[in-house]
Order: sequence, then structure tokens, then C-alpha cells
Amino acid sequence: MRLHPRNAHLRRAGFRAATAVAALALPLSLAAPAGADPGTADQRRVMASITAPGAKRHLQTLQSIANANGGTRASGTPGYAASRDYVAGQLRKAGYNVTVQPFEFPFFQEKSTALLNQVSPDPATYRPTPPDGSSLGDFATMTYSGSGDVTATVQAVDLTLPPAPQPGSTSGCEASDFASFTAGNIALLQRGTCNFEDKARNAQAAGAAGVIIFNEGQPGRTETLQGTLNQPGLTIPVVGTSFAVGEDLASPAGTVVRVRTDTESENRTTWNVLAESKKGRADRVVMSGAHLDSVLAGPGINDNGSGSAALLEVALRTAELKPKNKVRFAWWGAEELGLLGAEHYVANLSEADRARIRLYLNYDMVASPNYAFKIYDGDDSDGVGSPAGPPGSDEIEKTFEKYFDALRLGHVGTDFDGRSDYGPFIAVGIPSGGLFTGAEGVKTAEEAALFGGTAGEAYDHCYHQACDDLSNINDRALAVNLGAIAHSTLTYAYSSDLPGPETRTATTGAARAAAAGHGHDHGLTK
Repeated sequence: MRLHPRNAHLRRAGFRAATAVAALALPLSLAAPAGADPGTADQRRVMASITAPGAKRHLQTLQSIANANGGTRASGTPGYAASRDYVAGQLRKAGYNVTVQPFEFPFFQEKSTALLNQVSPDPATYRPTPPDGSSLGDFATMTYSGSGDVTATVQAVDLTLPPAPQPGSTSGCEASDFASFTAGNIALLQRGTCNFEDKARNAQAAGAAGVIIFNEGQPGRTETLQGTLNQPGLTIPVVGTSFAVGEDLASPAGTVVRVRTDTESENRTTWNVLAESKKGRADRVVMSGAHLDSVLAGPGINDNGSGSAALLEVALRTAELKPKNKVRFAWWGAEELGLLGAEHYVANLSEADRARIRLYLNYDMVASPNYAFKIYDGDDSDGVGSPAGPPGSDEIEKTFEKYFDALRLGHVGTDFDGRSDYGPFIAVGIPSGGLFTGAEGVKTAEEAALFGGTAGEAYDHCYHQACDDLSNINDRALAVNLGAIAHSTLTYAYSSDLPGPETRTATTGAARAAAAGHGHDHGLTK
């Protein structure tokens, strides 16, 4: 039987162990920028105490929390609250000043698989997309859809069939589109120029018992819609379909359909966990973060238990030190719903408090089973068109590069594409960087030659699934990246020459646009 990518490394266990030890024992001076303390005996002792087994113990606890709470640690669930309590409790015991920051967010869960059937004139059963998104069907429940089980006549609203050569349908965008709508019918709408939310709210206001929104029909706009209604508030079923299904339902007039959705859609409270060193200059804050939440579908042990556990282990082991600069750690809530925790935190900082944060380091998925060592590309040196980070981000990238180079380990750049919690920091001009080992993307042949593993397969085949459990962690990737996290934390904690300008302004243009991207599974809005 062919070895799974994450197991192939077991045959090189001796090499992996040696590399991990080297990573965790790397002298502080190797990758330090000018002005950094070369490392006292206490710092070197602490560095040597940071080990992968310590991080794995935190991962085991997070797995146990998920097991006890329906298999998930998603924000808005008891599993996330227990994860919050574990992290905050560990940090308080270590002596940090700990803040648990609450905020409201729009929670959504599809409790069971939806149903869409044509009852007449041509009975048909359409394939559903399951709640965990593991496969794509003919239709999908829109995020923030209401619940209901409705059998009624489909009524087309301002459709363009056949579709126009270019996108531009205004189906359902104006209340006037529903002037002749029969209350109690199911509104059949076409994707186009306005938000799905606007379409669905107009339909609900007109008395629709349910809403079906189908893709518009031009090339690239035919597949099943997996969209979002942006916020709770709709009380009727709303589903997205492929163009083919919508075209099928549009004719003849009088088609009867049954649509059923089973959802929870409401505002809930979740939390960020913040820990700060008691020592260090308050006007020079060195900040690191990782999102603590999983998706609803699974325990999230790689995404992002790996970053959370590694950061927690570094924080606990370095708590006794007396840094020159204030060190702040963050575990973010509701990242998977659009970076909401980090956005809330940054938005509620005063301008003065933002200016005190001299850099932000982000750790999201650092132990993917078919990993690549990826460093955020602070200066767009990869030349793939993504915007560079704010001034100083290039220096952060070089610090990580020097670390991997010192270990003679390959590394590649990864873009600031707006999919993780660095986004809100970049948007206000804070130099940023960090590490990533890959998500649903496919490993290239060049990366397989550099890092091992299997080309042509996903970095994490369990991304956003129930199988993202303890067996989904690559121990070598965790150990090497744990060393890099520890090294960068201590480098900047003791540096007198931090990256970036002494004063700064918020970035604009392309960099801000990239930073405005949302979390891993944020759906289409229109």
C-alpha cells in the first residue's frame, strides 16, 4: 500500500529528529537583525527548552476538547469556549497579563443536509452539497439562510434567459422586480450585479416562502453557487444552484418545488485571548498571533491548532525572561468566518496603540502533512503580482529566511493574499510576516524535490474536514517551525532595531485591497 505523504517521513525519523534538535538549539544570533542581543545564557536555556513534544501536548488537549464537544472547536460552540479557557488558563499560570476580549459575530451552522426536489411537472431530485462541503452538488444552502420546509410554485423574477454575453443580470435587485409576485411562491432569481443578501431580502419582503438563486450562465458562471447572505436575519430557506438547475426550474411556468433547509443563523459571542509580558518597553510592542478556532466540520488540529499550540508553547517557555520590548501574543476567534477576531482587535485600537505595535507575526497551519516551508513574502520578491507588505515586512521575511538558511533547509515565499489574520495589521501599516505550510493548494514538483512529500497532492488533504485531527500533523514541520517561531519571538523581543519606520501611516491601494480578503472559506456575496 502506498505510503500517505505524512507517513513517508517516518522512514527518515533519525534525520527528522536531528533536524528538530538543531532547529530548537539554534543560537539567537544567527538570524538576528542589527542591534539584537546575541543571547544570554538564560535565553539560550529557554530556547533549548522549547520542544515539539511540548507543543504536541497542547495539540492533544485541543483534540480532547473537540472530542468532548461534538468534534469541533469552532467559534460560537462550547468547543471554542473550552479552547479559550485552556489557553487563557495556561498563560495566567505562567504569569502573563491576560485579556479575554469578547465580540459578537454572525454564527451559521447547517445542521443537516438540505433538500431540493422538483415535484412537478417533471419530478427530479437534485444532489445536495453536504454541510461539511466535502463534495459539490447541484445546489448548496446559502450561508445565513433561514430554516424551513416548503413546497410551492416557483416564480421566476426578472430572469435573462438565455444569459446575456456579459454578466449583468439585475434579477431581484429592486423591490419593484416583485411587483407582481404571488406571496407564498418560491422566488427563482439569477446571479448578477447585486448581493445575494439584497435579492433574498427583497424576495422575503414580497412574501416569498423560499428563494432559489442560480448562477448567471456565462463561461465561469455556471457551477453551483456557494454563497453567503452576509449576516443573520433571513427566516426563509435560501439555496444557490448551478445554471443548469435554474434553467430547468424556469420553464415551464407553474413548476412546483420542495426546498428544505435546517440551519442555525444568529449573532453569538466569541473571544480573542491576549497575553502580554509584564516587562519590556510599552511603546515597542512585538506581537505574534494564531487563530484558535476551527471550522464546524472538524477539530482543526492543523488548521489552526498547530499555530496555536506552537505559539502557546513559545509563550509559556519564554514567560520568565525580561525582554527589552513588550511581547504580546494573540489567539484569534472567528478567523474562519472572515478574520473577525483580528479585525475586531485592530479596529478597536486607538491610533496611539496601533503605533506602539512595531510588527505582527502570523502562524496559520505550520504542520501540514504534505508540507512546504513557506515564508510570507514581505517585499513581493517572488514577483507574482501580490502586493508587498508595509515597510519592514521585507526585513521580517529575511529574518525567517536566515533561520532556515542556517539550518540548510529549503524555503519558498507565500503571498499576502488576505486569507489569514495578518490582513487587518497590514491594512493599518504594521510590518507583518510569518509562516505557513500549505492548505488546499497542490504541491508542485519543485516543492516535492525541495521538501519531500508528494507532488500533485494537497498540502493538507484534510483541510476543513473532520479528518483534521492529531493524525494530520507532520512532526518534522511542527518541530522546525516551532524553532523558527521561538527564534523570531526572542530575536524581536530583545532587538533595539525593529523592522520598519519609527512612525508610519496606514497602507493604501493594492496592499489594503489584499488585506481586506477574508478567511479560508468565506463564500461569494454576489
